[in-house]
Amino acid sequence: MVSENDVLHIAKLADIGIAMSELGEFTEQFNAILGYFNILDNLTTDGDFDCPLVNVFREDKVGIPLSQKKALANSHNPENGYIRAPRVI
Repeated sequence: MVSENDVLHIAKLADIGIAMSELGEFTEQFNAILGYFNILDNLTTDGDFDCPLVNVFREDKVGIPLSQKKALANSHNPENGYIRAPRVI
């Protein structure tokens, strides 16, 4: 069982601010989630599961590529033949 101190510690590690008024609710929800994992841990999986493995990916097909002009047609602000995006630092 997870205590309120555990929830505060986890929130600090995850850099999530939790108000003291919400602490009780978060603790209950956390314990409920862990309870679901306990249920899954107690399931027996001794049976023969007839689930064939299937590849759900499509085959790659070579097609006609877009021209640079068409590829940049919906770009807001192309620059020197490239799509310009905001700088991420």
